[in-house]
Amino acid sequence: MKITAYEVRPDEKDYLLAAAQQEQIEITLVQGPMTQDNIDRAEGADGITILGDTKMDAALIEETAKRRIRVVATRTIGYDHIDMNAAKSNGVHVCNGYYDPDGVAEYTVMLILMSLRNYKQALFRGNANDYSLGGLIGRELRNLTVGIIGTGKIGQKVAQNLQGFGCRILAYSRRQNADPALGIEYCSLEELYAKSDIISLHTPLSNQTRYMIDKKAIDQMKDGVILINCARGELMRVDDIIEGIETRKIGALGLDVIEHEEGIYHMDRRSDILANRNMAYLRQFPNVTMTQHIAFYTEEAVKSMAESGIVNVVKCLKKQDNPNLIC
Repeated sequence: MKITAYEVRPDEKDYLLAAAQQEQIEITLVQGPMTQDNIDRAEGADGITILGDTKMDAALIEETAKRRIRVVATRTIGYDHIDMNAAKSNGVHVCNGYYDPDGVAEYTVMLILMSLRNYKQALFRGNANDYSLGGLIGRELRNLTVGIIGTGKIGQKVAQNLQGFGCRILAYSRRQNADPALGIEYCSLEELYAKSDIISLHTPLSNQTRYMIDKKAIDQMKDGVILINCARGELMRVDDIIEGIETRKIGALGLDVIEHEEGIYHMDRRSDILANRNMAYLRQFPNVTMTQHIAFYTEEAVKSMAESGIVNVVKCLKKQDNPNLIC
């Protein structure tokens, strides 16, 4: 059994090799994303494992199928970078990765607190020996209402973490499946927008959720609302978010993801001109905190993601039960 792993980061390498040895398979490691130019590196492989920068469009899926590669295992939870219709029509199985929700959930709470306490401004001032207090007054989370959109594993973990602060927690989700002990109050999306002081996104990206946070949604929110996104950049329409910041409808913004981050985040681009004006423009606002898609990035999660890329392929090829099988 052979697997080719694309987009292998240095921090993943040892985990991938160890998992391959554990499963007694042959593995080829490729540093960059899978493309038409390097698909030959997967020649003879039974399956491949990728990350989010590999755009598995219909053409790449077809080339994969021609080489009798039967399984594509992404080491990410999201799989919007894979053309699922093409995979199904070409008989290619797709699996997504897995890791515990704790890292992203903890990071979400961190961004909430940083936004409430104007941490970005405080940090920058301190670096310039400016220790004044003007403009740094914050708010206490215990007095606020947090709206969580999406109550999957990560959304529920965020709610669990927030319980200790004493805040009210509203939620909107297609499936109202949260543990009642979490104290979540389910409501309509419109009610969540109207009543939440803080809104955090934890829903997958789909045709139904793409750009769900747009001008129409923002207009329904409280003045000074805080928005947090550790899910997918395309859940937000960036132009409308910028307008919300400029008009002060949005009081603060915590982003770990942004639309068109591919080819920028997770790379050293210090000497390059970045073709993403919105990213550069958002960074200059004092009430916008942006990080480079690292909410997931813990030792525990990296290990789980790497192992999932190997184990999911093996389970599919051996026709074993696999909760991560998408199609």
